[in-house]
Amino acid sequence: MPTGDAPFALLDEAAIAAAELRHDPFDFTYVEKAIAPAHKDAVLADAPQIPWRGSYGLPDLKYGPQFGLAIQDLLSDRFRKLVENKFDIDLSKRPPCIVMMGNTTGNYNEGYAHPDSRHKIITVLLGFSREWPYERGKLRLLRSSDREDYGFEFPPEFGRMLMFRVSDKSWHGFLPQKGQRMSLQLCYVDSDWYVRKEYWRHSISALAKSNVIGRKIIEWAPRKVFTP
Repeated sequence: MPTGDAPFALLDEAAIAAAELRHDPFDFTYVEKAIAPAHKDAVLADAPQIPWRGSYGLPDLKYGPQFGLAIQDLLSDRFRKLVENKFDIDLSKRPPCIVMMGNTTGNYNEGYAHPDSRHKIITVLLGFSREWPYERGKLRLLRSSDREDYGFEFPPEFGRMLMFRVSDKSWHGFLPQKGQRMSLQLCYVDSDWYVRKEYWRHSISALAKSNVIGRKIIEWAPRKVFTP
């Protein structure tokens, strides 16, 4: 897939560049329309079909060309440079890793508060849910490990983007909400080894979800077993 410096096919470069870098509860930026609503129907028609809970690695996702344009934009050098400028950081030697969530079960363990793996440098979230009419289930940026102690909420609706700097204080999570929750996560990480590890881990999880016994085990197990 091309990762050069060509103009974006879908992402709104001006909107992403103009988004304010905020610092409460930690360094983050929010873009309400990182992809214009005019692209919504075409992109969602080509989006992956994810029937089970949890996250799936990019190699395990099947999608059409319009959704593929979003992936192409996110993996481009042009997007990486936007992120670098936003956070004043060099990511040229930090490989990207993409996973995607499709559904949640409403289990309380889902969305538990965590600061993200120490191997992650910057996390980028892009919503692909057609709508989000719920009060619960929005991603909360937290001041502590308490999911009620939040400074910002991110609804995973189509085209909305959230980026944040990962640290031991970058606590985030969401309250349980059962239903479709389409959200893509791109992380710039510290090594190719970690990318391979993440994709392998999610592939094993995806394989388990594809059979009845595996699904029962995953539904029973705490979410922390499957989420870093």
